[in-house]
Amino acid sequence: MSPTSTSVSPAVQKRDPLVRFSGRVLYLTNDLELLERQLKGEVLRHDPDRALIDNISTDELTPGWVCFWYDETLGDYCLVGLRGGKVGKDSIKNARAAVMVSGLSKGCGSSRETAPYAEKVAGVQLVVAKTIEKIYGQNCRNIGLLTTTDFSVLARIEKGEAVPLAEFTEGLNDIEKGIVEYGGLFTYNKARLAGEVTPPAITTAPRPMTLVEKIVASRAIADARSGTLGVPAVEPGDALFCRTDVRFSHDYTTAMCDSLFTAGYGKDAKLRDPSSVFAMRDHLTFRNKIMSDADRAKGLHVLVDNLGTEQERFVKKHGIRYFGLTDDGTGSQAICHNAVMEELGGPGDIIVGTDSHTCTAGALGAFAFGVGSTDMANAWYTADIQVKVPASVKYLLTGKPAKGVTAKDVMLYVMSQQYAKDGHCIGKVLELSGPGLAHLNMDERATLTNLAVECGATTGIIEADLVTTQYLMKFRGWSEERASRGHLKADPGAHYDATFTIDLAAVPQMVATPGDPRNGVAVEALRKAQGAVKIDIAYGGSCTGGKMADMDMYAEVLAHGLERGMRVKDGVQLFIQFGSQRIKRYAVDKGYPELFAKAGAHVIEPSCGACINAGPGVSRTKETVTVSAINRNFPGRSGPGQVYLASPRVVAASALSGTIVTPEELFG
Repeated sequence: MSPTSTSVSPAVQKRDPLVRFSGRVLYLTNDLELLERQLKGEVLRHDPDRALIDNISTDELTPGWVCFWYDETLGDYCLVGLRGGKVGKDSIKNARAAVMVSGLSKGCGSSRETAPYAEKVAGVQLVVAKTIEKIYGQNCRNIGLLTTTDFSVLARIEKGEAVPLAEFTEGLNDIEKGIVEYGGLFTYNKARLAGEVTPPAITTAPRPMTLVEKIVASRAIADARSGTLGVPAVEPGDALFCRTDVRFSHDYTTAMCDSLFTAGYGKDAKLRDPSSVFAMRDHLTFRNKIMSDADRAKGLHVLVDNLGTEQERFVKKHGIRYFGLTDDGTGSQAICHNAVMEELGGPGDIIVGTDSHTCTAGALGAFAFGVGSTDMANAWYTADIQVKVPASVKYLLTGKPAKGVTAKDVMLYVMSQQYAKDGHCIGKVLELSGPGLAHLNMDERATLTNLAVECGATTGIIEADLVTTQYLMKFRGWSEERASRGHLKADPGAHYDATFTIDLAAVPQMVATPGDPRNGVAVEALRKAQGAVKIDIAYGGSCTGGKMADMDMYAEVLAHGLERGMRVKDGVQLFIQFGSQRIKRYAVDKGYPELFAKAGAHVIEPSCGACINAGPGVSRTKETVTVSAINRNFPGRSGPGQVYLASPRVVAASALSGTIVTPEELFG
């Protein structure tokens, strides 16, 4: 049965047009002593000169272990991962914080909806920040948590005044506004299905379009009741629903999505088109193996097992394809993003997943982006996803990379530029094109798109071309005719918010210093500024650094080291982890596991692992220094230590050296 024909309760209620705040304003200040005093009861008044914490990631709002819960328990642990260690269990609830205020880039990082949900159930009604990341902001709207970047409301709230709801919908499109007015996505969608609210028709006249705009126009739901797809054109800001081609969730999120799905649509609700829905058990495969005795005493291992059990129950109930553990239970079948690249996605598709790095599949020429649990639960029911057409930024890649320069270096360089550091990429699409792409295979292209979200972008995308076709023919067994379908190109004259030309020959080997992926500097500059940066751990793996091409890079550097009598430096641990079983088979055929072991590396079965503090390679102390091929180094992301991001080549060379170094510097 089509969801549009399902019986829905009439007269869905909107929220009150005046918003009253039942608690106080809490300022997340750079002055940690001042923050601590607020948590103990001190009340501040708005001061525009007060320094506030920037770049509060969702990992800080709800660290990985907090995500083992998916109910109101999350509110007990709201912000316990915040840098400085001043926020403890129940701190936000006990502070009676109705309004939470911070600086730039609130909610960067993971797409986990547990983050705003924890704030909401801790009593927060309004999030105020100088800039708000796209996925986090959408998740807030979906669950009824208000947001604004207008600090002028604070003085009025502090006086006890009610604020018109309309002030929190300014600048939103009609769908976003409706979701806020109805108090969340489920309530809005019930009104939509009942015919009480109708998204506006897309009336954009034909115009030159970017690559993502063309995909959105082709997948736009022109008529919800008939299922008609496609409109002549869209432009940035247009609000609509689009039909999805791939929907997936992983073991951290499936249980929460299912809980929301059942609460919103009933225990007998069915998935629409279950053949395009997938579940991945990849994030927590090794979490219990590294769990401390203290965490076990808290029963966290039971919660981890429960997430897997709940995911398996959901899969069996709905009969969807499951990328679970291997038969012997030693690893995952694949990290979700590797599975989408290897088996599920295609050019011209719209792909949504409950993970911010869903953008990886943009390398296929797909519009792929992360969503929260509420968006996914709604998409399960309708097969649709809400889209606000994003503006695009064009990166024209020219030239040939210098020896040793990889796609990871290119993106660390892009992220280090002021345009990205100042937040201008937030919510946009990074469209990568140009003759320089000819020097990058599909694995390297996937690294480019994977890291787009670290700029705050909605996604990255690359036009499908001959390289894409050959990849699909080789790894999917597709015919040339099938592999060439869905190839779209941006129109001449399409509008971009900004255009940058990146001469790949001028990009150095890069490293991002601890705290943010945008802290990029050349490795050579780092060594000049800080001297030899000693490391304790080198980690090669994750969706960013666990692909076939990455294995080639680790192997090349370690083989050169062995030829020179080098092994992993005493006192350093090197971990290399495969991104999927297919990648593992590739490495085995090449003899890489033996090579890695001979060099002194620990070889790990496929899974996400240390990237999310859930597997071998995590740090245990604040003093631990790691150089890592992962995509994200926010505080606490991979343990309490300091994480430097680098390419697979630099990771391997650093493991041999004991300090952060390029292979060229190491070998001379």
